[in-house]
Amino acid sequence: MSELAADLIPVLDSTLRLSTPLLLACLAGLFSERAGVFDLGLEGKMLAAAFFSAAVAFLTDSVWTGLAAGVLASVVLALLHGLASISFRGNQLISGIAINFLAVGMTAMIARSWFGLGGHTPALEGGSRFDALHLPFEGIVAQVPLVGPLYAELISGHTILVYLSLALVPMTWWIFYRTRLGLRLRAAGEAPDAVETAGISVVGLRYIAVILCGVLCGLAGAYMATGLHAGFVNEMTAGRGFIALAALIFAKWRPWAALWSCLLFGFLQALSLRPDLFERHFSIHLQLQLLDALPYILTVVILAGFVGKAIPPKACGVPYVKGGAG
Repeated sequence: MSELAADLIPVLDSTLRLSTPLLLACLAGLFSERAGVFDLGLEGKMLAAAFFSAAVAFLTDSVWTGLAAGVLASVVLALLHGLASISFRGNQLISGIAINFLAVGMTAMIARSWFGLGGHTPALEGGSRFDALHLPFEGIVAQVPLVGPLYAELISGHTILVYLSLALVPMTWWIFYRTRLGLRLRAAGEAPDAVETAGISVVGLRYIAVILCGVLCGLAGAYMATGLHAGFVNEMTAGRGFIALAALIFAKWRPWAALWSCLLFGFLQALSLRPDLFERHFSIHLQLQLLDALPYILTVVILAGFVGKAIPPKACGVPYVKGGAG
C-alpha cells in the first residue's frame, strides 16, 4: 500500500465519524421540511440532546439511558417547535431560532447547576460511552493488502450509531418513495390542500414529521456527547445543525444525495485534523485555521449559490390553514 493510501485511510475513518451527526441532522431536516415545516432549530435540538444524554449517562452509568434522555429532550423541543409553527401557525424561522437560543441557555445553566464545571459534564467512561464495534474476522482480513486495512480500519471499529446513521439513508428513501406514509408526508409539503381533501390530516402528518425530526436530532446530539466525544462541552455542536441544513439544500432534499453531501462536509472536517497531509504528499502548506474554516466556508457558498437553484417543497415554511391556502 502506498504511503498516501495509508495516510488517507485514517482521514476517511474520521470522515465517517464526523459526518455521522451531520447525516442524522440532515435526515431530521429532510423529514421535517419534506412535510412542510422549515426547521432552523436542528442545532438547538442536537445541543439539548448532547447535554442530557451525557448528563444522564454519567449519573446512571448507562449510555442507553443517556441516549433515551437525549432523544426525549430533542423530541420535547421538536414538539415545542411544532406547537408554535403548526398549531399556532407562527413564523417557522423565528420558532427555530428561538429553539436554538433556548437550548444554548438551558444547557449551560443546568450544567453549571448540576455539575459546577463551567457548563461541562464530567468525562464519560466505561458503560456511559458507546464502545466501538469490531466486525467479524477483522483480525484475519486485516492481513490482506489494501482490502484488509479498509475493512479493519475504515469499515470496522465504529460505534453502533455510525452504522445506524448509514442504515437510515436507504430506510428514509424507502419510507418516502415506497410507503403510503412517505407519499403523504411529501404531499403535505407540496400540496397540503389536496391531502386535506383526501381526508388526511395535514396537521397530524406534520407533527409526525417533527417528531421524527426530533428523534433523529436526538440521536445526532447523543452521538456527539457519548460516541464522538466523552462528555458535553458548552455549545459543542459548533454550527453542525446549520451545516446539516446546508447539506440538505445541497442535496435538494433527497436521502442519497444527503449522504454524499454530509460525507463531503465530514471529509473537510477530517482534513483539519491532518494539516500535515498536504505538505507531506503535495508540498502544499495550508494554515490550520483555513482547514478548520473549510466546512463553514462551504456552508456559506452553498447557501449563497444553491438556495435559489435548489427548489424546496412548495408549502415548506407556510403555515397550513384548513380551507385556505397551504
